[in-house]
Amino acid sequence: MVALRTLGSSDVAVSPLCLGGNVFGWTADEPASFAVLDAYVEAGGNFLDTSDSYMYHFPGNEAGQSEKIIGKWLAARGNRADVVVATKVGDSPEFKGLAPANIKAAAEESLRRLGIERIDLYYTHFDDESVPVGDIIGALDELVKEGKVRAIGASNLSPERLAASLEFSDREGLAKYVALQPQYNLVARDGYESERRGIVERHGLACVPYFGLASGFLTGKYRPGQQVDNVRNLPGLAGGYADTERGVKVLAALEEVAKARGAEMATVALAWLAQQPTVVAPIASARTVEQVPALVAMQEVRLSDDELRILDAASA
Repeated sequence: MVALRTLGSSDVAVSPLCLGGNVFGWTADEPASFAVLDAYVEAGGNFLDTSDSYMYHFPGNEAGQSEKIIGKWLAARGNRADVVVATKVGDSPEFKGLAPANIKAAAEESLRRLGIERIDLYYTHFDDESVPVGDIIGALDELVKEGKVRAIGASNLSPERLAASLEFSDREGLAKYVALQPQYNLVARDGYESERRGIVERHGLACVPYFGLASGFLTGKYRPGQQVDNVRNLPGLAGGYADTERGVKVLAALEEVAKARGAEMATVALAWLAQQPTVVAPIASARTVEQVPALVAMQEVRLSDDELRILDAASA
């Protein structure tokens, strides 16, 4: 049995690995997505992450396709009560931004695509600084009071706006973010560890980091000077780390620890992330069912102090 962890002050209990749904309908078609979802749940996972905008930025994709696939899978398996569903608002071309009316309309569409009556965790995907934090929190609070959202979270939010949002919720007695979803991994630490982690600690939030494997870079597939035929091998995605000094050092350290353990590099990278302060469940995605075992294996791995020191030193 996989031990579940609660998200902040909520009653939402999740497995220590969150399965990312960004690939569903993009690099994984519907049958492949169903197979990945089945394998993840069979391994004890219960936490799915998606968005109303995945992955319309890439040609041939449409906003909401990931939610649709997850909705079809939930209906086919009849396991809604056993799965925690997180989705996001603010980036869909149909519902851009965080105006209150937009948040509410987008939530209705997400509920329809997912085929569920309540979203377990509803994130603001990207901030909209044209909208006061009070208006955003107010709209989210209404969704919670209406029973359409169980708990709320934020992603891609500045430390200043995050702190202001949390303080507003406390002051007004409204729904409060219980989770923050930042970019955070062995090759991208500064953005979270500098200011955001302190705010998360003070308010008792759960960190649910995305790009847990740096878009696949931390699996060891992408190396300096090596061409990989993959949509993620682009500047700013996985391929962007391969030619950096930190990237080279981290891969060497990961390989050292993984070989000594007889584990996959992806497993070790996620295990490191899961053992960082405030982190409750890293997010990682899989295009094929064959990729799932290395991800879910992190649920049983506890790195030693020596192993953590090796990885910390390489990623500093």
